[in-house]
Amino acid sequence: MATTVQRPKLSLLERSYFPAILGGLWITLQHFIKMLLGQTKVTMQYPEQKWDSAMPEWYRGAPTLVKDEHDRERCVACQLCEFICPPRAIAIKPAELPADDQWSKVEKYPEKFDIDMIRCIYCGLCEEVCPEQAIFLRKDYSITGLTRAEMVHDKEKLYELGGVRNGLVHKWNEKK
Repeated sequence: MATTVQRPKLSLLERSYFPAILGGLWITLQHFIKMLLGQTKVTMQYPEQKWDSAMPEWYRGAPTLVKDEHDRERCVACQLCEFICPPRAIAIKPAELPADDQWSKVEKYPEKFDIDMIRCIYCGLCEEVCPEQAIFLRKDYSITGLTRAEMVHDKEKLYELGGVRNGLVHKWNEKK
């Protein structure tokens, strides 16, 4: 059942919007005076100034792949990051290592590893679920591209951005 709501009666001054306009101008004038007196900060000039020094420790940026200190891939193409990714931004095509390879006990490696940065929501689930610590979120908030294709980072681009991480990698552990 519909209910009728009675609108309040507005005076001529309220209907003309002048009080609202004057109130907005008054707030703008107060901010301008505070800025001239140096009591407020001016907007950061973005391309020249960045937040890099003030980034919090817990900030989650763009995901990247990392290699170990011997320049070997940490990723075993287990596809856990692909399965847990909420927006389905990660696509992995696993491939098997040849039987005569030294590390043939490791069943797979990523033949193709793509992350669509347009779809990525920087949730960090891929980093948390990775058993080999092959994927890390870096502290980068400025990811740009001129086309959609540039925003899909392939394996080479991800390794270029990620670099090298030291530490135990279960994949290359001789005792495993």
